[in-house]
Amino acid sequence: MPEEEPIERAREDEREGKAPSTQAGEFVREEMEHIREGEHGARSPEQAIAIGLSKARRAGVKLPPPKRGKARTKQQAKRDLAKGRTGGRKKSSRTRARATKRALKHEPRRSASKKALSRQAKRAAARRSPRSRSDAAKKAARTRKRRH
Repeated sequence: MPEEEPIERAREDEREGKAPSTQAGEFVREEMEHIREGEHGARSPEQAIAIGLSKARRAGVKLPPPKRGKARTKQQAKRDLAKGRTGGRKKSSRTRARATKRALKHEPRRSASKKALSRQAKRAAARRSPRSRSDAAKKAARTRKRRH
């Protein structure tokens, strides 16, 4: 269950009209902190990001399921979104929560290291087309201009 801080920061981002992916970034950051603090681990940086995105969707961030990807991932993202929409957060059973935590505790902590995240970001960027990267950079420059 996410702490109050990322939920609050994500709501602030929403009020400022920022994209859902930016709002979800708060939850991903929280997840990385958990791993670095040793609360639990993750098999890979991708898994850590996935946990953060799932928490974001369940907390009500309107982040759509991925366009490309495994059917199972899309299905789970849809379920998380639905859970976020209904509000009224019911805690998962203590047994299930403990089992998840216990499994994650056995995973390595290095998946949230600067090196691992840098490698993941480079791989993700390489998968995008040069045009897509260029458009993203232009948009960043535009929004930066508007803010200052």
